[in-house]
Amino acid sequence: MGEPHVHDVLILGGGAVGTTLARALSRFDLDVVLLEAEAEVAFGVSKANSGIIHSGLHAPGDTLKGRLEYPGNRGWHQLHEELGFGFAPVGETLVAVEEAELATIESIRQQGVDKGVPGTQPWTPQQALDAEPNLNRDLAGAVWVPTAAVINPYEAVMLVADAAQRNGVRIEVEQPVIAIDPVDAHRPDAPLIVHTPAGPWHGRYVINATGLFADEVAAMAGVPGLTIRPRKGEEYLLDRRVEGLVHSIVFPAPRPTSKGTLVIPTVDGTIMVGPTAHEVDDKWDTSTTEEGAAEVFANARRLVPVLNERDVIAEFAGLRPVAQTGDFVVGPTERPGFINAAGILSPGLTAAPALADHLVDILADQGLALVETTDWDPTAPHPVRFAGRSTDEQRRLAADDPRYARLVCRCELVTEAEVREAISRGARTLDGLKFRTRAGMGRCQGAFCTWSCLTLLAEGLDVPVTAVTKRGGDSWIVCERDDQPEPDATGGDQPELDAAGSSVAW
Repeated sequence: MGEPHVHDVLILGGGAVGTTLARALSRFDLDVVLLEAEAEVAFGVSKANSGIIHSGLHAPGDTLKGRLEYPGNRGWHQLHEELGFGFAPVGETLVAVEEAELATIESIRQQGVDKGVPGTQPWTPQQALDAEPNLNRDLAGAVWVPTAAVINPYEAVMLVADAAQRNGVRIEVEQPVIAIDPVDAHRPDAPLIVHTPAGPWHGRYVINATGLFADEVAAMAGVPGLTIRPRKGEEYLLDRRVEGLVHSIVFPAPRPTSKGTLVIPTVDGTIMVGPTAHEVDDKWDTSTTEEGAAEVFANARRLVPVLNERDVIAEFAGLRPVAQTGDFVVGPTERPGFINAAGILSPGLTAAPALADHLVDILADQGLALVETTDWDPTAPHPVRFAGRSTDEQRRLAADDPRYARLVCRCELVTEAEVREAISRGARTLDGLKFRTRAGMGRCQGAFCTWSCLTLLAEGLDVPVTAVTKRGGDSWIVCERDDQPEPDATGGDQPELDAAGSSVAW
């Protein structure tokens, strides 16, 4: 047998950090592989957060996350122009409900000014209410920051990954790290060997961007001392009927462990409230709770009193990877070639493009030769969002391609053409399809469109419906029957089966 192939860079983790780094490295003549443990990229920490591109004010300038926050904000603006994911520059209203909070929000504003964030304004109560009439009418004052934005984080990460692939990066999913070979005392500069269930991967450099599990992966590489503690945040999505309740991201004066409960206008016109911020022991605990909902709405109504939990159509929880330092843990380690990108909590999504550039610089400092390619393309075809087009544009789309005339998701006006395009870009699961198109995210939460999405996925992937899952692994929606149903002697209805003899397992 010949020598194993050694890749220039192995990126472990397909979240915001891993994918933006993959795209940044795709500019160069390198052999780069991204390994993701889940069935699709963005299925970890990146899929369950508030979707905020922070203004640049909140993280202290003497921390790494503070230094990368505003450059990352600018980076997402550019990525949006190049890739076309959902993005809305809605700005931020930082609210002091009580007089005692005025000094806090002014110090945060000044922190942003010191970091070069433009356009910040202290607002009187009346100025704040003129801009946001549904705010608490007893507020003491506010700060306006125009640089904040909202995105669909999962869609953005998936399109960034798509752009990296178009420029030569190899992305392999369902590749959890199970071991990393120990250092060879006789060859300390030998390539690192990362083991997954599919086999070993050899790389000159390995980037540990594995989110909640970065401490465990670092320990496998013989790098001790990193501790990641999950901090759970529950979020609640409201019905589209309350669209316009707020026009900007509404922040309270922050708390010691979090930025508090926010009221967020999403890219798609809904309102989201949350998160909580509670440390938990279980890195898989994404449950929502009655206590969490009560906490979120009590805090959110302090900002916007008319909020009502009866408008909730979906709820979820995300886990933030908190390192013992409270800051990002990024840089080379005592294991040659092994580089941590760990503890990426808020504003980690915001900072990701700048963090990717920072990691490229680290790799160069560690000896990776960076020769730019001549055919790098920073852009990619922008996905069509039928629901966001004018009636005339929708008619033209349907005339040119009849698949735009066939609705798959009524709540979100997602068409068959959009679903098929998402499958061609890499959707392999129901959640992957939902995150790329919003099919299943509306008021009925998939009651109407799930079967159509299942059958289109099965057709597009050339697999039986029973092989399609919600999010990979054992999350099947339809299962095989062990036996065929006997004819009903009474003439009653029988379960409708497909050609393979399957029925929906609800």
